[in-house]
Amino acid sequence: MSFYASEAPDLFLNFIKSRRSSKLLSKRDVDLSDIKTALSTAISAPSAHNSQPWRFIVITDRSLMERLLDEMALEWRSDLQRDGYDETKIDKIVLSSRERTLRGSLWIIVCLTMAEMDRYPDEKRQRAEYVMAVQSIGSVIQNILLALHALGYGACWRCGPLFAQGPVTRVLKIPEDVEPQGLIEVGGVGGIRAMRRKDLSEVCYLNAWGSKLC
Repeated sequence: MSFYASEAPDLFLNFIKSRRSSKLLSKRDVDLSDIKTALSTAISAPSAHNSQPWRFIVITDRSLMERLLDEMALEWRSDLQRDGYDETKIDKIVLSSRERTLRGSLWIIVCLTMAEMDRYPDEKRQRAEYVMAVQSIGSVIQNILLALHALGYGACWRCGPLFAQGPVTRVLKIPEDVEPQGLIEVGGVGGIRAMRRKDLSEVCYLNAWGSKLC
């Protein structure tokens, strides 16, 4: 059976709008078969040159989660110390983040590989190629979040691995030429906030910057 959004556009568009980040997940068992379904659906996302530069690590081991957070926290603490925060404030920030992230029953670490992206001799084009790969990662992450939403799970996309790529790479034995880009917490729906978005008239122009579309 095939499905085309054009057959029920309002239903499909409202489904997209209904997705929210679950900031404080509730407890729920997560079926690995559902995660496989979500990921196999998500990789239909577009990517630069059809390179599919995404790689995923699914984490269910609680001790591994705790170890990973401990290692990431060391780097985060160093950053916060350089920012001038006192130790009491740092402890509060790190502990709050740890408790929130451990609410996830399962994590998906999303990584980027440049292995099948084009290569250029000049920095300008090579930088653009890297950005194209990052954009592809964003595309697949959005698909993951929508698929999890369709399956009834709560999820939240965290960018912590970007700030602690060394510890994440080391703990998860990720190859040196692969970059961790994000962490998706998965569990029961919880901590949903009201959507706050700028009006389209504030972010969209017609034909040239500053010329209002609506």
